[in-house]
Amino acid sequence: MTNRDRIGLTWISFFSYALTGAVVIVTGMVLENIADYFQLPVAQMSNTFTFLNAGILVAVFLNAWLMEIIPLKRQLIFGFVLMVLAVLGLMTSHNLSVFSLCMFVLGVVSGITMSIGTFLITHLYEGRQRGSRLLFTDSFFSMAGTIFPIIAAAILARSLPWYWVYACIGVIYLAIFVLALCFEFPVLGKKAPNQPQGEKEKWGLGVLFLAIAALCYILGQLGFIGWVPLYATKTMGMDISQAGGLVGNFWTSYMIGMWAFSAILRFFDPQRILTVLALMATALMFWFVSATDASMLKWIMIALGFFSSAIYTTIITLGSLQTKVSSPKLVNFILTCGTVGTMLTFVVTGPIVEKGGAHAALLTANGLYAVVFVMCLLLGFVSRHKLPGHMSAH
Repeated sequence: MTNRDRIGLTWISFFSYALTGAVVIVTGMVLENIADYFQLPVAQMSNTFTFLNAGILVAVFLNAWLMEIIPLKRQLIFGFVLMVLAVLGLMTSHNLSVFSLCMFVLGVVSGITMSIGTFLITHLYEGRQRGSRLLFTDSFFSMAGTIFPIIAAAILARSLPWYWVYACIGVIYLAIFVLALCFEFPVLGKKAPNQPQGEKEKWGLGVLFLAIAALCYILGQLGFIGWVPLYATKTMGMDISQAGGLVGNFWTSYMIGMWAFSAILRFFDPQRILTVLALMATALMFWFVSATDASMLKWIMIALGFFSSAIYTTIITLGSLQTKVSSPKLVNFILTCGTVGTMLTFVVTGPIVEKGGAHAALLTANGLYAVVFVMCLLLGFVSRHKLPGHMSAH
């Protein structure tokens, strides 16, 4: 593969994460306007966004097999057609079923591009370089989560229809589509030149630990972030803007942490740094949950965002290093486990909040982070990333 192709495919990966970040994070901004558009209560309208998450989950799960059957370039071209149809559907239809279908299609498109983006990084880069590249790629998710709510606010403030927000998100896919036409992709499956025929590598116990860690981490993180505003206002006596500020502090330091760790990770063993970060994040979350001084929460949140930032991508990196040749099925399996965590967020935490309040949900999230730490610790005994051929020196 030429260096030109490698750079082009890396940019496709960056944009694939930006696309998913924009689609997922913009929901909260447009929810009220969409509820007014369909004349439904906000709570009922929010249920239709489950179709978006379901689409992402289905696509990430199925793409483990589809990547080896349908060429990556063809998938991205087909994804562009689906994206155009979904945005046109949102713009022209006033039917709730069509809206739900379009949300599902947007989810499928996001899931396909994100799984391709993740695989490309794990395929193009090796060892410690892989971890730092994957981390930098993931920062585009947060970047889109910072930029697109501002774009959405500007569109809605000018009294333009909400669906223009999704048309703007479509511009990211236009960039992916143009790049996909210009560069050559790696060949996978039976036609792959570097794949030994008939030889299948066993995944090993480390993959199970990493899959559990991915699920518990995403479920814990989103469960925590989802209920922090309620806890801050009801229990700690903050006003809503201060509570929202806590979430903003988390994501800002999360993004800064990603950039910092994309440089730091090149010099350390990924399993060791992952274990330290999981321990730090668990301790900081426990401090947040047990703190009685509301003025300290902001600083704990900034530290928590920073130390949490590299956990998920390092889990995926270590997963890809459990086999000599990076396996799309293995990477997608760990991604799927993380996406299941996203799906379960309110299914798990909703009843806990109903019975024990927001504080109980935060304690549950803290327990899930502790499980991540234990999994990372156990991984140290079985991980294959240090075996010959699994991790190169660069």
